[in-house]
Amino acid sequence: MSILTLAGSPSSRSRSSALLRHAAQRLEQRGLSVREMGLRDIPAEELIEGHYTSHAAAALRRRVEGCGAVLISTPVYKASFAGGLKAVLDLLDEKALADKIVLPIATGGSPAHLLALEYSLKPVLSSLGARHILAGVYATDRQVTFDEHGRASIDDDVLHRLDDAVDRVHRHLYATRPAAHAVDLGPLAASGQLSV
Repeated sequence: MSILTLAGSPSSRSRSSALLRHAAQRLEQRGLSVREMGLRDIPAEELIEGHYTSHAAAALRRRVEGCGAVLISTPVYKASFAGGLKAVLDLLDEKALADKIVLPIATGGSPAHLLALEYSLKPVLSSLGARHILAGVYATDRQVTFDEHGRASIDDDVLHRLDDAVDRVHRHLYATRPAAHAVDLGPLAASGQLSV
């Protein structure tokens, strides 16, 4: 089962990307395949002008189509998710997130921006067909810090909530996945060799 992480920050050294990387590592430890994509993977001009037919946009749509879950991270600016992420999401097809498990992750300057996930990001995800949007993980800037070498340090409370969210992604993926080895018991039952 493939998972796509979609980073909505233009910086590879961002708090929201640090949370996304931690979640991806936890999912990989569970044996799941995780592919990464982000704002930086699509040329700025194509994002600004909304080049739906570009190679980068087509690659984004293929990756989304081929995954069972999408983890989306974003910084929150002025009570809304990042505009760059909106430009990325605008390159997706209308129902691109239908039948996908979606986990939103965000960071912001204060707890007051927590509701940005509910009031600005979730409606956009719903408009893309998402019906399995899990409870998001939000952290303040103080809860995700970097040392002089650029290594992220994540507050214990945030780590706990993020790990719980990863557990939910894992459970939902396997709950919605058809049985890998379904057996047709019809002939056995009909022959009397199996009581049902």
